[in-house]
Amino acid sequence: MFSLPEAPDAIELRHMRSFVAVAEELNFRRAAERLYITQPALSRQIRTLERLVGSQLLRRSTHRVELTIAGEALLERARRLLRDVDDTVYAVRSLGGEITARIMQMWQPVGDHTGDDGDLQEQRTAYEALLAHADVPDGVHVRPVNAGGVPALSVSPDHAGPPNVLFLHGGGFVLGSAFGYRPLAGALALASGTGVLVADYRLAPEHPFPAALDDARSAYLWLLECGTDPARLVVAGESVGAGLGLALLLRLRDEGVPLPGGAALLCPVVDLSFSAFEAEIETETEAPDTKETDRRALVEVGRRLVAAYLAGHTDLDPLASPLRGDLAGLPPLLVQAGTGDPLLNDAQALHDRAREQAVPLELQRYPTDAHAFQLYWSFMPEAADAIEAAGRFVAQRILASEADPDAHQRRSS
Repeated sequence: MFSLPEAPDAIELRHMRSFVAVAEELNFRRAAERLYITQPALSRQIRTLERLVGSQLLRRSTHRVELTIAGEALLERARRLLRDVDDTVYAVRSLGGEITARIMQMWQPVGDHTGDDGDLQEQRTAYEALLAHADVPDGVHVRPVNAGGVPALSVSPDHAGPPNVLFLHGGGFVLGSAFGYRPLAGALALASGTGVLVADYRLAPEHPFPAALDDARSAYLWLLECGTDPARLVVAGESVGAGLGLALLLRLRDEGVPLPGGAALLCPVVDLSFSAFEAEIETETEAPDTKETDRRALVEVGRRLVAAYLAGHTDLDPLASPLRGDLAGLPPLLVQAGTGDPLLNDAQALHDRAREQAVPLELQRYPTDAHAFQLYWSFMPEAADAIEAAGRFVAQRILASEADPDAHQRRSS
């Protein structure tokens, strides 16, 4: 029986990841930034891969990068290979089920109080208890700040200067607080080496749309008034806080306010109509299994929380659902999501829309089913990796502002 020759043993996953990054970006600089490596290192990996497979995969010129026929043949196979590897690693890590069981146990009290007749204060107390599973990391200082009339906490590593990150927390616009998010902000502060300002924006239903957005804007303007160079600023957020951060960028751009150097969006919820999820449900032909039932239950909770925030306001407004807005002119974005996140479609749709409008965006997928998995950085390896990657992104944006101080002005104009 005829069999194909084995691939050279020297081919490594990093070669495939490098090739896919260049093939998707068609730009070595952007691909190198996406992979957090230097351009020369990336070029060496591509040359090594071409030598090992015995074919030219990319045509390079001073103005453009193109896939060869061999490169086109490899691209989808390489994507499939990397997906299979990620899925395999995730399956092995999940066999014991300890992490999944721990997360479900943490969320159980929150779920018990988020029904239609649940007491709001009990919901908030349960969510704060969930957030308290991790302590504020050692070497981090927390102090209260009045950020332009918005209560906030400055979470900074030892000897760090003023905050360069504005963080907007999750919780469906109804739950969560700056106090509860101190551990996550502290982890991000250590990973980035800079201070993080956590805005304690007003919550619904007492303060519906656009109260949270108004507070985010006030906190951002306060940072500028304190003399922080906008090019050194990064807006970060988790879940609906990530969507709020993206909406903030749209509003700042339209108002002519200098934009930050970038935004880190962790498991973003950017379409409050949940239209992508609805379309997916409509195409399903089989009865939902247990996992799918849990997924639908999570989205249903999200709908109830978001309804309290919108209070009758249309979910088609780009300042509520920024996926529906014009993204042109926004700074570089980092988007993280779990491969099994019930709301993964939001991250993928944002990635596609950003590419259409020439907005630099890196989408990082991690092998986990948990939404807002970065919350579990203290015991989940994928979450710890994600926070480290977000920290590197923040540090890179700060370095980029120092290396090219005029880049921010060019983008703003």
